[in-house]
Amino acid sequence: MNKRNNIYVELAYLLFLGATLGAVLVLGIIVASVVFNSENYLPIALLDHYNEGILMGEIFRRFSYWVYALSFAVVIYEVLEYRALRRDVIAQIAVFAVVATSLMFSAVYSPKILEMQSKGVDATMSEEFDALHKASEIDFKILALALGVLFFRRVMLLRTIK
Repeated sequence: MNKRNNIYVELAYLLFLGATLGAVLVLGIIVASVVFNSENYLPIALLDHYNEGILMGEIFRRFSYWVYALSFAVVIYEVLEYRALRRDVIAQIAVFAVVATSLMFSAVYSPKILEMQSKGVDATMSEEFDALHKASEIDFKILALALGVLFFRRVMLLRTIK
């Protein structure tokens, strides 16, 4: 294997991957459960399920910008690694999964969910919305898994450089 030129680039990349993994986990596990159960934390129920979804949709819309940046950074970094003949099959598979799921989340699921929410409560009660929402949840879980695999694989590969 070739020696790395800049450890700071490696560490910045790992920080970006790790921060994104943390954000995905926090949004999926903590934020969503608090937002969608707001009546448990407020003295009176201020929001119905539809309005909780509006809040969550806005959080995910804003997070989409971060995810687009992640996709761009992952593609650039990994193409440079590939061109430098530092190739790894596990990392390449994880990269494909990260880019595919992050773009599906940001370019497909979030906009479609927001569009359906803008049509009102009835649109969000449909089977189509339910299927779309479930698919987005699966996509988000795959994104978390792929980020974890890519992060830990890159750490392992970094440790093997002499």
